[in-house]
Amino acid sequence: MGRLTLSGCANDTDADAAKLRRYLSERSKILPRRTTGTCAMHQRQLTEAIKCACQISLLPFVTD
Repeated sequence: MGRLTLSGCANDTDADAAKLRRYLSERSKILPRRTTGTCAMHQRQLTEAIKCACQISLLPFVTD
């Protein structure tokens, strides 16, 4: 897996949202580190980026 680079909340775009969808389950839950293969620091950054993208409506909170 390549290096994970995330932009800040102010710079989120639809392209970033598409990148973040890789780290979500079918039900829009954040996948754990053991599944994504990220280190602890990047997993924390990923979690914050996903939560921010949900708040600005780039990603859904849950998928039915």
